[in-house]
Amino acid sequence: MQFRILRTELLNALTKVSRAVSSKSPLPVLTGIKFNLTNDELILTGSDSDITIETRIEKNEKKLEIKESGAIVLNGHYISEIVRKIESEFIDIEIIDGTLTRIKGERSEFNLNGIKSIDYPKIDLTKRGENFKLDSLLLKTIINQTVFATTDKETRPILTGVNFRAIDGELSCIATDSYRLAKKVVRVDEGLRFNITIPAKSLNEISKIIEKVEDIDIYVSDRKILFALDNIVIQTRLIDGAFPDTSRLIPTDFSYDLCVDSKDILSAIDRASLLASDSNNIVKLTMNNENVMISSKSQEIGSVEEDLSSSFFQGEPLNISFSSKYVSEAIRAISQPKIKILFTGDMKPFIIKSDEDESLLQLVLPVRTY
Repeated sequence: MQFRILRTELLNALTKVSRAVSSKSPLPVLTGIKFNLTNDELILTGSDSDITIETRIEKNEKKLEIKESGAIVLNGHYISEIVRKIESEFIDIEIIDGTLTRIKGERSEFNLNGIKSIDYPKIDLTKRGENFKLDSLLLKTIINQTVFATTDKETRPILTGVNFRAIDGELSCIATDSYRLAKKVVRVDEGLRFNITIPAKSLNEISKIIEKVEDIDIYVSDRKILFALDNIVIQTRLIDGAFPDTSRLIPTDFSYDLCVDSKDILSAIDRASLLASDSNNIVKLTMNNENVMISSKSQEIGSVEEDLSSSFFQGEPLNISFSSKYVSEAIRAISQPKIKILFTGDMKPFIIKSDEDESLLQLVLPVRTY
């Protein structure tokens, strides 16, 4: 294997595929990135067996000159750092002895021990299953507005992912950790039918890779989902098991209604949580027709309260306590100048939404406090 490549082109490709590489993999070969050089292109593959990312760089006079085809697996961390720090417009890479690989710039030369490509697991990246297209920025928005509500606790693996359910022309994307819930609904083709849960880690990596507006081809099969972008393929396993039915959690009738400026309530929650002693930073919302107050108190530290003068409340007086982290993340995900918070009672789940975006709903469970 021998080729010359534009350094920035290789670095960009390595940055993408290395997102799937784990330095802690029990299989040493999976700590590496597979280089497969054909007569027409360079294919780079990174995988941790849960998520696989493959990118292709086509033969091009200005970017890639292929001298001899071949394949090798190089340590993901070292090859990425070498290419990042080498000072050269072009880099020459060749296998010089068995698996010993030379990476050469204008003034620097590295010899890196590789692993035979035959030892790299065979990964099937066939495009098959239910197929549909999604705008890349819409997919990024779906991920950013839901994925934060997943849990990182492995006791309930199904809740470590976002549930994607397509039926009757609607794609519902739901994440919950049992204490909060995020739901985004978008229109899709009427004929699409599936119910899958995608790991949050994989969705975060996909979101980071999306850089421009384009259609993403998505293929859903029994155990995996594949995303095909411009010159990148991302495949991830799905989480086994049935996602809980959350429809009963979401109230539809409300007795209380709070309209408030997003920036004002975020700032007030942030200040109130400064003196909250609990690790979840519990703050209290006190509402009546005359004023709306945010407060918190700690016997060891002190207390704080702030008047939300920009708010408008309808309903009987209501006191409710909640995690400042959960509510702040929900409001940021909505990303609208004004929000509406709808309540059914002091210990019932409440809804955060915006009239500007009916496709998104955030739900938070209150907590019992003083």
